[in-house]
Amino acid sequence: MFVMLPQEFAMKLSFHRFQVMGLSLVAFNLFFPFVVLTIAAQTVVARAEPQAKSAELEIPAGTILPVRLNHALSSKSAEAGQEVTGRIMQNVPLPNHDEIRAGAKVSGRIVSVQRAGNGTDGKISFRFDTLETHGRRISIVTNLRAIAGFMEVQAAQTPEFTPGFGTPYIWANTRQIGGDEVYGVGGPVNSENSGEVGKGVYGGVLVHVRARPESKCRGPLDAEDRLQALWVFSSDACGVYGIQGVTIAHAGRTAPIGEIAMGAEQRDLLVRGASGMLLRVIQ
Repeated sequence: MFVMLPQEFAMKLSFHRFQVMGLSLVAFNLFFPFVVLTIAAQTVVARAEPQAKSAELEIPAGTILPVRLNHALSSKSAEAGQEVTGRIMQNVPLPNHDEIRAGAKVSGRIVSVQRAGNGTDGKISFRFDTLETHGRRISIVTNLRAIAGFMEVQAAQTPEFTPGFGTPYIWANTRQIGGDEVYGVGGPVNSENSGEVGKGVYGGVLVHVRARPESKCRGPLDAEDRLQALWVFSSDACGVYGIQGVTIAHAGRTAPIGEIAMGAEQRDLLVRGASGMLLRVIQ
């Protein structure tokens, strides 16, 4: 009968362990590159998805962009060629379940400046021609539908009545620039002229665009009459609100298309920063 000594048993056990470890290392070296390649491929696909999505982003004509002006516009100090920028203030729904996210940037340039003096009006012509969203710069052509001073913007975001104890702030009623009544987030939006036109959402409203008969603004440009993001503005908001003496001399709908001109009678034009705008994409 053969009896294995303890020392021999230990050596044989160590040898078997070494063999198992050796096989494990071989398997690891064989399969590790495939695992790395698989993870890398998944990472590339994940990174490519937002780019592919942005490449497919289409902004149809008629889309309204609710914008807050990032800085003041003054005919006293502005210069031709100076950059103008604004911020998208509400998620803008697009066809195919896409959207422009709040926080996206719109930018353009001042085309010309006319300073007030000797009986002339202060005037600034400018255009917004670029949208930066989803990590891309997209060329746009827009006209100006409505503009409101920062005090009007603030008032439209302030509840008409203080909510009662225990009532969520988002349920409070607010009045849009132009007169529409918003009955809180998730509640209806009612227009004086058109009845219920949409609903309140976080950050603004989604409504069907309307046009008053006497206004120079148009209603929906598409047969679908899709819901649009108007932020603090009414469904039929059109023109200038709360900026005394300022007029829209040219909205940009006709030649020169996309060029917006604003003026102030016999004084320098001043539109303060944080003013609100409704830009409409023409093409």
